[in-house]
Amino acid sequence: MPENLFTFENRVVVVVGAGSGIGEAVALGAAGHGARVECLDVKAETAEATKARIRSGGGAAEAAALDIVDSTAVDAAIQQIARRHGRLDAMVCTPAINVRKKILDYSDDEFDRVVRLNLKGTFNVLRATGRVMTAQRSGSIVIFSSIRSQVVEPGQSVYAATKAGVVQLVRTAAAEFGPSGVRVNAIGPGVVETPLTQQIKSKPEWYDAYAKKTVFGRWAAAGEMVGPTLFLISDAASYVTGSVLFADGGWIAADGRFTPPGM
Repeated sequence: MPENLFTFENRVVVVVGAGSGIGEAVALGAAGHGARVECLDVKAETAEATKARIRSGGGAAEAAALDIVDSTAVDAAIQQIARRHGRLDAMVCTPAINVRKKILDYSDDEFDRVVRLNLKGTFNVLRATGRVMTAQRSGSIVIFSSIRSQVVEPGQSVYAATKAGVVQLVRTAAAEFGPSGVRVNAIGPGVVETPLTQQIKSKPEWYDAYAKKTVFGRWAAAGEMVGPTLFLISDAASYVTGSVLFADGGWIAADGRFTPPGM
């Protein structure tokens, strides 16, 4: 066991979704701890911008465009990174979309779009990374799920189903990849200020209602997902696999916000 459990010096960390939000924060955080970061995003320009920020701070980074619903492109990108560095130490996958509609109002196309990115796209990344890491017999994968894998509200049906599905993919991958020394875990954020939640942020009543669901009475900043992520891909989590780390400000733990008299 190394002296510094949280060192990432010269380790190769791939961040999918590195162009914005949680993915951008994780890419910057990993680089700040010494990792060589591969910034992948569906938008080439945002991936390049994150790479530029890392390099301007003296870190090592590369960037490329990647659409994770394209399994051939995902396989090629992961294989290319592994060949360039000789290994792949960690993968962090963050992308997701949400169409907030009641079940009776959902169209076939909307269902397919959400499932295609959130579930199939995540599967593509998990499978491609697993092929590399099981062959090298080491590595750590972190997939972003959500509190919606556990609790829901009207309008969250398909998104919640995909995030629950992600958890089961992670657990199965942990069971299958574990004998080869590869760890697979998930993070379940609560409400985080990212482009995905802009719709909520623009409505003060909605924004405040979500803030009050947490025990801290506030939303998370994207940077607050960095610590949980780096923990899971670090040597400090060497015996952690098949788990979901909920970074939700106590949302799931606190069932209701009413404090009974005398408490």
